[in-house]
Amino acid sequence: MKKIILVTGGQRSGKSQYAERLALSLSSHPVYVATAHVWDDEFRQRVVKHQERRGAEWDNIEEEKYLSRHDLAGRVAVVDCITLWCTNFFFEFQDVDKALAMLKDEFDRLVAQDTTFIFVTNEIGSGGVSDNAVQRQFTDLQGWMNQYVATRADEVTLMVSGIPVKIK
Repeated sequence: MKKIILVTGGQRSGKSQYAERLALSLSSHPVYVATAHVWDDEFRQRVVKHQERRGAEWDNIEEEKYLSRHDLAGRVAVVDCITLWCTNFFFEFQDVDKALAMLKDEFDRLVAQDTTFIFVTNEIGSGGVSDNAVQRQFTDLQGWMNQYVATRADEVTLMVSGIPVKIK
């Protein structure tokens, strides 16, 4: 049953909804692992909208950093999303190398479980290069983590305007 699926794409490309539909096609009772830290009211509304979209068949876990402490063995789990997960470690360490090392270690512990994981992430590096040094550092962190997950994934899907495009 163990499998790693990565769903990537730009903002509002349909990644989360696609991942949720995929999880429900694989399990009647999947797990949704939300990595978001709620920064403000606008973001809180986004979280509420996501929660309302999912039904009672979902088990929901809110975990900003240490996903591997949750026993997901034998389940299908959507982890939404790598971008916010990276953000949480980036703000804690203020150091790309330390954050990346922690993320990789935590990812490896998490996927050691006998679980089908569907990871959602953003392609934030597809645009131009920022003139802000912190933003460039985060884009590097995000890109490196996406590559790390993608190389370990059994399947990778790119969402383009709500249309899934199989990459791997």
